[in-house]
Amino acid sequence: MPLLTRVFIKTGMLCLALALTLGVLLALGITNGLFPAYIHLLVFGWLTQLIFGVIYWMFPKYSTEKPRGSEALGWWTYALLNIGLFMRAVAEPIQATRPNSFSAWALVVSAVLQFLSGALFTVNSWQRVREK
Repeated sequence: MPLLTRVFIKTGMLCLALALTLGVLLALGITNGLFPAYIHLLVFGWLTQLIFGVIYWMFPKYSTEKPRGSEALGWWTYALLNIGLFMRAVAEPIQATRPNSFSAWALVVSAVLQFLSGALFTVNSWQRVREK
Protein backbone atom coordinates (compact mmCIF):
# COMPACT_ATOMS: atom_id res chain seq x y z
CA MET A 1 0.00 0.00 0.00
CA PRO A 2 1.50 3.39 -0.99
CA LEU A 3 2.50 5.85 1.72
CA LEU A 4 0.04 8.47 0.44
CA THR A 5 -2.82 5.97 0.72
CA ARG A 6 -1.84 5.11 4.28
CA VAL A 7 -1.65 8.80 5.20
CA PHE A 8 -5.07 9.53 3.65
CA ILE A 9 -6.68 6.59 5.45
CA LYS A 10 -5.06 7.24 8.83
CA THR A 11 -5.94 10.94 8.67
CA GLY A 12 -9.48 9.91 7.75
CA MET A 13 -9.67 7.67 10.82
CA LEU A 14 -8.49 10.54 13.04
CA CYS A 15 -11.19 12.75 11.55
CA LEU A 16 -13.76 10.03 12.17
CA ALA A 17 -12.73 9.86 15.84
CA LEU A 18 -12.94 13.67 16.12
CA ALA A 19 -16.33 13.73 14.40
CA LEU A 20 -17.73 11.02 16.65
CA THR A 21 -16.49 12.89 19.71
CA LEU A 22 -18.15 16.07 18.44
CA GLY A 23 -21.32 14.10 17.75
CA VAL A 24 -21.46 12.92 21.35
CA LEU A 25 -20.86 16.46 22.64
CA LEU A 26 -23.59 17.78 20.35
CA ALA A 27 -26.02 15.08 21.45
CA LEU A 28 -25.35 15.89 25.10
CA GLY A 29 -25.92 19.60 24.43
CA ILE A 30 -22.43 20.49 25.67
CA THR A 31 -21.44 22.43 22.56
CA ASN A 32 -23.22 24.84 20.26
CA GLY A 33 -22.38 25.89 16.72
CA LEU A 34 -20.28 22.80 15.99
CA PHE A 35 -22.75 20.85 13.85
CA PRO A 36 -21.27 22.09 10.53
CA ALA A 37 -17.75 21.16 11.73
CA TYR A 38 -19.09 17.73 12.72
CA ILE A 39 -20.54 17.18 9.24
CA HIS A 40 -17.38 18.40 7.49
CA LEU A 41 -15.18 16.13 9.61
CA LEU A 42 -17.39 13.18 8.68
CA VAL A 43 -17.77 13.93 4.97
CA PHE A 44 -14.48 15.58 4.00
CA GLY A 45 -12.31 14.38 6.86
CA TRP A 46 -13.31 10.75 6.96
CA LEU A 47 -15.31 9.74 3.89
CA THR A 48 -13.52 11.82 1.24
CA GLN A 49 -10.05 10.95 2.52
CA LEU A 50 -10.93 7.27 2.66
CA ILE A 51 -12.20 7.43 -0.93
CA PHE A 52 -9.18 9.42 -2.17
CA GLY A 53 -6.74 7.05 -0.49
CA VAL A 54 -8.36 3.89 -1.82
CA ILE A 55 -8.72 5.29 -5.34
CA TYR A 56 -5.07 6.39 -5.36
CA TRP A 57 -4.12 2.85 -4.40
CA MET A 58 -6.59 0.64 -6.28
CA PHE A 59 -7.42 2.31 -9.61
CA PRO A 60 -5.77 0.87 -12.72
CA LYS A 61 -2.19 1.90 -13.41
CA TYR A 62 -1.61 5.14 -15.30
CA SER A 63 1.66 3.91 -16.83
CA THR A 64 4.58 1.66 -15.93
CA GLU A 65 6.72 4.68 -15.00
CA LYS A 66 3.96 6.46 -13.03
CA PRO A 67 1.48 3.78 -11.94
CA ARG A 68 -0.54 6.19 -9.80
CA GLY A 69 -0.14 9.36 -11.82
CA SER A 70 1.69 12.24 -10.21
CA GLU A 71 2.67 11.60 -6.61
CA ALA A 72 3.26 15.34 -6.16
CA LEU A 73 -0.35 16.07 -7.19
CA GLY A 74 -1.46 13.42 -4.74
CA TRP A 75 0.38 15.13 -1.88
CA TRP A 76 -0.96 18.54 -2.94
CA THR A 77 -4.45 17.04 -2.88
CA TYR A 78 -3.87 15.79 0.65
CA ALA A 79 -2.40 19.09 1.89
CA LEU A 80 -5.07 21.34 0.37
CA LEU A 81 -7.90 19.13 1.57
CA ASN A 82 -6.64 19.04 5.14
CA ILE A 83 -5.65 22.70 5.37
CA GLY A 84 -9.10 23.62 4.07
CA LEU A 85 -10.76 21.19 6.47
CA PHE A 86 -8.82 22.53 9.46
CA MET A 87 -9.60 26.14 8.53
CA ARG A 88 -13.27 25.30 8.16
CA ALA A 89 -13.43 23.38 11.45
CA VAL A 90 -11.96 26.41 13.26
CA ALA A 91 -13.70 29.25 11.39
CA GLU A 92 -17.21 27.82 11.11
CA PRO A 93 -18.00 27.69 14.86
CA ILE A 94 -16.56 31.20 15.26
CA GLN A 95 -18.69 32.50 12.40
CA ALA A 96 -21.76 30.79 13.86
CA THR A 97 -21.32 32.24 17.36
CA ARG A 98 -19.44 35.53 16.80
CA PRO A 99 -19.61 36.47 13.11
CA ASN A 100 -16.73 38.60 11.85
CA SER A 101 -15.02 39.32 8.55
CA PHE A 102 -11.90 37.26 9.39
CA SER A 103 -13.80 34.02 10.00
CA ALA A 104 -16.04 34.74 7.00
CA TRP A 105 -12.99 35.06 4.72
CA ALA A 106 -11.41 32.00 6.34
CA LEU A 107 -14.50 30.04 5.29
CA VAL A 108 -14.16 31.29 1.72
CA VAL A 109 -10.47 30.36 1.60
CA SER A 110 -11.18 26.95 3.12
CA ALA A 111 -13.84 26.25 0.48
CA VAL A 112 -11.45 27.27 -2.30
CA LEU A 113 -8.72 25.01 -0.90
CA GLN A 114 -11.10 22.07 -0.70
CA PHE A 115 -12.33 22.74 -4.24
CA LEU A 116 -8.75 22.85 -5.52
CA SER A 117 -8.04 19.60 -3.72
CA GLY A 118 -10.93 17.92 -5.50
CA ALA A 119 -9.86 19.37 -8.84
CA LEU A 120 -6.27 18.13 -8.40
CA PHE A 121 -7.53 14.71 -7.39
CA THR A 122 -9.72 14.57 -10.50
CA VAL A 123 -6.87 15.67 -12.79
CA ASN A 124 -4.55 13.08 -11.27
CA SER A 125 -7.06 10.22 -11.40
CA TRP A 126 -8.90 10.93 -14.66
CA GLN A 127 -6.57 9.00 -16.99
CA ARG A 128 -6.71 5.95 -14.73
CA VAL A 129 -10.39 5.44 -15.57
CA ARG A 130 -10.44 3.80 -18.98
CA GLU A 131 -11.82 0.88 -20.91
CA LYS A 132 -9.84 -2.30 -21.24
